[in-house]
Amino acid sequence: MTTETAVPRARGAAPAGETERAQLEAVLVELEGRATAKFRSVAAPAATAERRAVALGHEDLAMRARLLRANVLVREGRSERGGRWAHEVLAWAGEHDDAFLLARAHRVLSIFYRQVGDLSEGLTHAVQSYSHLADDEPDVVRARHLMTLAVALDESGSTEEGARRFREALQLASAAGDAELALNILNNMAYTAYEKDDERGARELVTHMRDALAGAGRRFSALELDTIARIEMMSGNYGTVEKILHVVLDADQALVEMHEGDAPAVCLLTLAEARRLDQRYAAAQEALDAAARMATERGLDRVRAQAREEQAALYAATGRFELAYEEHRAFHRAMTALHSAQSEARARALQAVFEATEARQASEHFREMAHRDALTGLYNRRYVNGRLPALLGEALVRRSPISVAMVDLDHFKQINDRLSHSTGDAVLQQVAELLAEFATGPMVAARMGGEEFLVIMPGAGAAEAAEQCERLRRLIRDHGWEPVTGTLPVTASIGVTTSDDGRGSPSALLSLADRNLYVAKREGRDRVVTDL
Repeated sequence: MTTETAVPRARGAAPAGETERAQLEAVLVELEGRATAKFRSVAAPAATAERRAVALGHEDLAMRARLLRANVLVREGRSERGGRWAHEVLAWAGEHDDAFLLARAHRVLSIFYRQVGDLSEGLTHAVQSYSHLADDEPDVVRARHLMTLAVALDESGSTEEGARRFREALQLASAAGDAELALNILNNMAYTAYEKDDERGARELVTHMRDALAGAGRRFSALELDTIARIEMMSGNYGTVEKILHVVLDADQALVEMHEGDAPAVCLLTLAEARRLDQRYAAAQEALDAAARMATERGLDRVRAQAREEQAALYAATGRFELAYEEHRAFHRAMTALHSAQSEARARALQAVFEATEARQASEHFREMAHRDALTGLYNRRYVNGRLPALLGEALVRRSPISVAMVDLDHFKQINDRLSHSTGDAVLQQVAELLAEFATGPMVAARMGGEEFLVIMPGAGAAEAAEQCERLRRLIRDHGWEPVTGTLPVTASIGVTTSDDGRGSPSALLSLADRNLYVAKREGRDRVVTDL
């Protein structure tokens, strides 16, 4: 990050604003590239990056930083705020057609919805996450999004499709030489195989995990060890489970990485189950007590409930059936309370997301209303003032032409005076419908005020614009006006001007079109006058 102290810029160096943006982008790229296991380390620097981006006026970078923070919140289980922030970023990305952020916001929302139990929405966002990736995305990014899609497919019951996506993700991560990501994918695949009772497949995957570990340059994390231990339990290798998880009981837990807050307690529960199945009941109780104590200290309600279930099984294994029954009842009470709390949390999180989406839609609705003419529904002058400079800028970049036509209804005062103002309004509304029908593709039709309208034609050169406006003139003149105006005709005079390459200001372009309109009026009306 740069300091606030201003320093002289060397001749030929990039402007300070560009340099700061580049530095900030570099920070975000590094944070976005950090391993999933290290997600907590992202929170503080992402918050700093967001504040800096806001101060510099780089809204897109602020959104990237905000999404990084949302991802941390969701993965930590703080779904309400994380889901809301991710939806806000998704809305911004949609408004600005930012495919980069669309893909990444959908991925965070897939994790969010799976976390709150909405597997269908989780899968929907996972699919969107992958489909919005650009063709030139790095293989590592594509692998991460494929892994998210694989998990969502698997949890939604599409097991074979999920397995195929896992394999694709693993192939990409391996080809990119990202051993950390490959290990993460393999761990997911191995635990999925364990849940399906596919011991052979699970063991093959553990072998690949060990190979990947050498490339990652670290030890297995606690949850990776738990996956391996549970696979060993499938064959009754309880002594092996003990060896795998013994580091969890060591006083110095620096020997194993524990990225997830519940990891030690989860490992202790696995250890307790293995010892019980091995009929080492006192040792099982020791591990179970440690797991329950840790769950209570850290507020791990789900692990605490699971500990009660294991306690009931341990009581039953030692013949204390009355205690087992009471503990099993306590387990069900705990799970009921947990499900209730989860339902409330889910409801709060989804409500927050709904409110954010609803507020965005309302904001878009009111913004759209502010840009529309109340009588005709066409765009208004305010919209033209904002849109025309942007279209001119695009034409300048592309070196393409852009034409503007001022359309004014002839003798409109007669319609108001001889018939009525309501008839005049009906004529304006009908002309607006004709203009909306006429202005296809990139063309923009607007009501500038009174009986004056504007048509912007991006990409249209002078000859094409003249031809199009002649068609519009005939469309208005030949419309069946008798039911509205009786014998009074409705015609229009049109002044057109063209910028061949986007050069010129909006005011200059409008002034030239207006000048040509004046000529059309002066020469007899119901005609098109161009620069030609």
